[in-house]
Amino acid sequence: MTASATIQGALLQGIRSRMIQGVNGLDVHVLEAGHESPGRPLALLLHGFPDLAYGWRHLMPLLADAGYHVVAPDQRGFGRTIGWLAAYDSPLEPFGFLNLTRDALALVSALGYRRTAMLVGHDFGSPVAAYCALARPDVFPSVVLMSAPFPGTPAFPFNTADSEAAPAQPNLAPQRLAAALAALNPPRKHYQQYLSGREANADLWHPPQGLHAFLRAFFYLKSGDWPGNKPHPLKAPTPAELAQLPTYYVMELDKSMSQTVAPFHPTAAEVAACQWLIEPELAVYTAEYARTGFQGALQLYRVFTDPALNAELRLFSGRTIDVPSLFIGGKSDWANYVSPGALEVMRAKATTKMSGIELIDGAGHWIQQEQPARLAALLLAFSKETGGAQRVGA
Repeated sequence: MTASATIQGALLQGIRSRMIQGVNGLDVHVLEAGHESPGRPLALLLHGFPDLAYGWRHLMPLLADAGYHVVAPDQRGFGRTIGWLAAYDSPLEPFGFLNLTRDALALVSALGYRRTAMLVGHDFGSPVAAYCALARPDVFPSVVLMSAPFPGTPAFPFNTADSEAAPAQPNLAPQRLAAALAALNPPRKHYQQYLSGREANADLWHPPQGLHAFLRAFFYLKSGDWPGNKPHPLKAPTPAELAQLPTYYVMELDKSMSQTVAPFHPTAAEVAACQWLIEPELAVYTAEYARTGFQGALQLYRVFTDPALNAELRLFSGRTIDVPSLFIGGKSDWANYVSPGALEVMRAKATTKMSGIELIDGAGHWIQQEQPARLAALLLAFSKETGGAQRVGA
């Protein structure tokens, strides 16, 4: 069975798969619901890692039933979207956050809309959605960030003209953190450091336990199903505090991600009880990543951890998200606290119209799969509050 057939066979009724050509240099694969009726307001859903447009499959019919034209693309580097290079040594600039923002803007335009009625970004889709709202509030007049708090833009130093200039120094913070984590007992490393490395793609793509088993354990371990997920805020971004994170975030220094998750593979009974990711659905992820590998997706981590590649974001130095915003996380998701203090900074400094921070009970990292009905209720209430349901945008 081809990967395309696997996707089609595992989609809920009312969702279609299609390609949209010429989108900021990409041919973009999207899933759509509510497409049968013209003139509906647009809901754009941006996934993260290692997800796909398919990750929104449980939520999409709920939003379509509420009157939206719901569109979820495979983002640049993922799935069936083409036009990007996957080699480790290929240029990283196309994976910069502003170009991913342009991808979203170009897709809205290609679909024949002037603005979205609902913009939702999960995981790595969260900073993309945040920059959409920062850069083009006319096109993205509200935003929902999920599972990855947005702590604001990189800023230029302020009011330094009369100060004695310090000599320019390279940013050594990542190296210092890596050294400090490696000095812990047992030695540790940050998952972003690992996922940015040359070896990560081969480890994830061809794990010893097999790709399907690896993905099953990875999704399980970061979900509300794993009883070990009891997250709490961390006091500071120090090695001792970060060491409280599960090993899938702060890994043992000598282990790969496939080795990290292998001991936690769910039992057969736990797999059978998992109704939010049944085996035919997981088979879609297995088929897609078996075909593409992970390097395209991993390029985002390499951009995220490289200050030089994020220098262009200083264009927005001092800028806040001034459209209505909402943050949604899972109560059992450590991602809310991986960057200590980010939730508070997001609410107090990075946004000016944040209506709240909602943490959904019974959900870990994969909220749209684990608790789609509760998520839909929050999204529709927020959209009603902000007038999104009336925003057809054409």
